[in-house]
Amino acid sequence: MNNDTLKRLLRAVASGQTSVASAADSLQHVFVEDIEYAHVDHHRTLRKGFPEVIFGQGKTAEQIAGIMEKMNAQDDRVLVTRLSEQKAAHIQALFPQSVYHADARVLLLEKTPPPICGRGPVLVMSAGTSDIPVAKEASLTARAMGNEVETVYDVGVAGIHRLFSHKESIERASVLVVAAGMEGALPSVVAGLVNRPVIAVPTSVGYGTSLGGMTALFAMLNACSSNVAVVNIDNGFGAGYMAAMINRP
Repeated sequence: MNNDTLKRLLRAVASGQTSVASAADSLQHVFVEDIEYAHVDHHRTLRKGFPEVIFGQGKTAEQIAGIMEKMNAQDDRVLVTRLSEQKAAHIQALFPQSVYHADARVLLLEKTPPPICGRGPVLVMSAGTSDIPVAKEASLTARAMGNEVETVYDVGVAGIHRLFSHKESIERASVLVVAAGMEGALPSVVAGLVNRPVIAVPTSVGYGTSLGGMTALFAMLNACSSNVAVVNIDNGFGAGYMAAMINRP
């Protein structure tokens, strides 16, 4: 339940269109709903401005669908991350209106598209084509949270001239998310061009001494540019969510 839904319910009670008993029934699970294998946090939308997000990895398709059913009754959108194609197929049979993005492993169930409420566009960039799945997880998250999102892919430092052809988009963005593997240099370069926050996402892309993204992570934590913040390895969702929070008016 979000603020708009709660206000509509209270107005309906005040005007006599809805009984107190009916309103009380609607608010029965406004905080937490216990469904044995999960405590569904319905209050999160009121508390944080966006519903609980389901982490699909480690959950069965049946568990995910059960949580989605409870959330869908109260929220305008349900976002599932780290979802395999096999689980997605099962869920989409139950929720045919949902959309699955296989490359990002993200499923989104929306009743209506979110209104654009950010202060400006969020720009999501990837250093290489191999970093796109993580970047796309970030872009889908930020978009689901009501942001205008632009994307620029494959503009890493191995061919830095590619980056400068997107100077207009870079300077227009309110917040930038930059995903990079290998040596993880791109976020620091981008941050040196703008006076905006840059959220760096290290990816696990790279050969042996990339250490599954640890090399990129250390590089980003030691970035020269002071307007860089870093999320966990491959955590496109966390980057997109934080970008949306920063971009709130």
